[in-house]
Amino acid sequence: MAPDTVSLRYFLVLAQELNFTRAAARIGIAQPALSARMRRLEAELGTALLVRNTRSVVLTTAGAALAESAPPALAALDRAWDTARSAAAGELGTLRIGYSLSAGAETAPALVDRLLRGNSGLEVGAVPMATPEISPAVADGRIDAGITRGEQPGRGVRRFLLRRERIGVQLAQHHPLAAHPEIEIADAAAYPLRLPDRAANPVIHDQLSAVFRDTRPHPRFHTPAVSFDMSQRDLRDGVTLAPAGEAAVTASPAGLTWRPLRGAPSLTMHLVLPREQSPLHRRIRAVAKTLAHELHWLAD
Repeated sequence: MAPDTVSLRYFLVLAQELNFTRAAARIGIAQPALSARMRRLEAELGTALLVRNTRSVVLTTAGAALAESAPPALAALDRAWDTARSAAAGELGTLRIGYSLSAGAETAPALVDRLLRGNSGLEVGAVPMATPEISPAVADGRIDAGITRGEQPGRGVRRFLLRRERIGVQLAQHHPLAAHPEIEIADAAAYPLRLPDRAANPVIHDQLSAVFRDTRPHPRFHTPAVSFDMSQRDLRDGVTLAPAGEAAVTASPAGLTWRPLRGAPSLTMHLVLPREQSPLHRRIRAVAKTLAHELHWLAD
């Protein structure tokens, strides 16, 4: 049976000091207690480690060998303990995150960056996914976490509010409404409104269209033939508007801008985790919560 590590660490201090009084003071225990520890350690090993007399301590051949070999062994053991603690704290492992394309402009990269910077033992992979597929993928373990726009339906998962965004419209910089710091909903409804394909995200499609439910005459909605066109070609006509969350500010290509709609409700982004959570899941939850607070993602 291997000796207890506390006695072994005490022995190493004694091997350096070669004096029981100084070693006991350095450790912070009484000298008789240190002497008893060393006798017990020698009994466990079945050999003498020290030659004692009234004035000095000398290491035996076995003691010298132990003093040389024990430090790297204890360092390796310390690393093993640290690894176990890191795994228990969710700071070690591989994390797979799925995110909706609209979350890829700012939210997902910010969370991935924070996870990587704050947890050197984590490997993080993030892939864009169709929004309706994210919650089922989290539930059955294909991915560890998801970021979705809107509170998507699905069983076997828990959803945490990650971000709240004002609703506005993306439009050409030369559009007549671009001169306004805020746009009235009725004024926006007078122009053609481009909505994302409902199949891509029914929750957000319905929330955006509901903003204009009470306007008269009814607005003219249309869905682009190419979803997530990064160039936003259809908005460059200076007429069409695209209802969108505030994250569009950072995602707008040259020539386009974003303006908030006065009185419109908020859109939300959610972190999706399995119902039964491991230390790794609790770690991403804690990091996401801190990040949302620091970046004011949940400010009213």
